[in-house]
Amino acid sequence: MAVLFSPLRIKEIEFRNRLTVSPMCQYTAIGGFANEWHLVHYGSRAVGGAGLIFQEATAVSPEGRITPGDLGLYSNAQMEKLKVITAFTEAHGAVPGIQLAHAGRKASCAKPWDGGKQLTVSEGGWQTVAPSPLTFNDTDSIPHMLDMAGIKKIIADFVSATRRALDCGYKVLEIHAAHGYLIHEFLSPLSNKRTDNYGGSFENRIRLLLEITRAVKNIWPENLPLFVRISATDWVEGGWDIDEAAELAQRLRNEGVDLIDCSSGGLVPYAKIPFVPGYQVPFSERIRKETGILTGTVGLITSARQAEDILGKGQADLILIARESLREPYFALKAAKELGVEISWPDQYLRAK
Repeated sequence: MAVLFSPLRIKEIEFRNRLTVSPMCQYTAIGGFANEWHLVHYGSRAVGGAGLIFQEATAVSPEGRITPGDLGLYSNAQMEKLKVITAFTEAHGAVPGIQLAHAGRKASCAKPWDGGKQLTVSEGGWQTVAPSPLTFNDTDSIPHMLDMAGIKKIIADFVSATRRALDCGYKVLEIHAAHGYLIHEFLSPLSNKRTDNYGGSFENRIRLLLEITRAVKNIWPENLPLFVRISATDWVEGGWDIDEAAELAQRLRNEGVDLIDCSSGGLVPYAKIPFVPGYQVPFSERIRKETGILTGTVGLITSARQAEDILGKGQADLILIARESLREPYFALKAAKELGVEISWPDQYLRAK
């Protein structure tokens, strides 16, 4: 049996294989509400054989959305459609996961196909918040620097969204601390210039993430997996780097986090990132070997053989497929055929096997 199609058990949840659909924003919600697009998008990938399907970055507050089209979980009214999606996902053998997020200074933007620039309040945008009053792009509005009341609200918003996620039927929860969004902005010395207990030293910069993690764990059941996605490096000298990421991973393991989802970049627009196949795999490998925590890897992984090689070398425990999953919703079914592995297909599709 190929490692890619061996089951993985984390706490009381067993994934039928090591293929995970990475969280990918669809920018198609209205007022934070899911719709038929989301049901078909996630449902088709469950039918397509993935083991774990992460819902896109789901905002814990209205001002935490990247765009007005982002999904949200800041209202009980938003839960109804999500319950349908999780039920369908589980019915077809995949585990439904959700990534909770706050976009920080990178919020209030137009959808990518509408240009992606930050929207002013008059254009339908909103005031952004951040650890420090520093913009992502020179043309952005200056974000409001969070005070203690604002920080406490962020933590409370993650708690409330976690409670709703559990009630919606998600079985894996991931805290988004990567890609230049709010938590990552606190982690990196490039975006965090605070002089209080949330800035300066490594201990202070990781404080918000640790506090969110602890607060979420008070709600999220001990028997269900908790992941954290991090950017392992900013790809900029003087920024957040893999040494700090490895130390953070150890701290998160001590807090009861089950897996580190290893990505990178996103903090500043001028980072020079070497976009080559598997360019982020060394991060998941190092964190896995140094800390003993489970890791997932993502980034230009496009073939079954490539994924199998990563797992076979012990460089990660889960393979997260992003753009390739957009191109091929049934990636898992095709990957099994490529590796000569017999897996079950939906009865409705057996004639095409």
